Amino acid sequence: MSDSTSSINPNGILAGKRILVAGVTMDSSIGFATAKVAQEQGATVLISNFGRALGITRRIAKRLPETPPVIELDVTDEDHLAALPDAVREHVDGLDGVVHSIAYGNPATLLGGNFLDGPWDDVAQAMQVSAYSLKALTQASRPLMASGGSVVGLTFDATVAWPAYDWMGVAKAALESTSRYLARDLGAEGIRVNLVAAGPLRTLAAKAIPGFSDLEDLWGSRAPLGWDNTDQEPTAKAVCALLSDFFPATTGEIVHVDGGFHAMGA
Repeated sequence: MSDSTSSINPNGILAGKRILVAGVTMDSSIGFATAKVAQEQGATVLISNFGRALGITRRIAKRLPETPPVIELDVTDEDHLAALPDAVREHVDGLDGVVHSIAYGNPATLLGGNFLDGPWDDVAQAMQVSAYSLKALTQASRPLMASGGSVVGLTFDATVAWPAYDWMGVAKAALESTSRYLARDLGAEGIRVNLVAAGPLRTLAAKAIPGFSDLEDLWGSRAPLGWDNTDQEPTAKAVCALLSDFFPATTGEIVHVDGGFHAMGA
């Protein structure tokens, strides 16, 4: 447990909630920021990663207000998904919320102006990891949310074509559609499914995108509230709000946290 435990609010908007944040690698990630804010708002948090990145996740987990359990979870591995309920129950008796902070597209072949040449094998991988995995993770978590809950994913507005984003933009469009179908099919179980569309943030994933600075430049001049591309906290707070009980009748929604950029014309 770190020295910042005193910052945890036992009466916060997530007090008593059990939250899994899937896909936490670096402390510059939105997933890490979400885990931090969730803990500060009273939640019991678990985080996940897999493979070689798992060791990094275990180290950076110690930088959170409370060191959370770290679960190994590859959302493309059926055995990992099947084992998720038991892995979670080693630490908590269920879940009230799940955060999908997972995406991947080969930057060398799918991003930075490679749309027309993107090979199918790499596109298929990007679609599975970045979009289909929302369904896979949610389905694996359903047994843990017997009393309902909230699933929140992260997107980058897929209604338009962006410079450099290419096939990841297509994958995000699939993610957005997937969230709506999940909202349709799981509403009767009291499970809400929503997304947060953040502006460009300097995460590890973003740094791998050739031409990412072009997007940053757009936000700097057009977002009416301004935009700090190093500050993940506004996005994390929106995710935590959707995880809370303050949006009981909201599902299938995309909440923009982008300084207002999405609402502006040229």
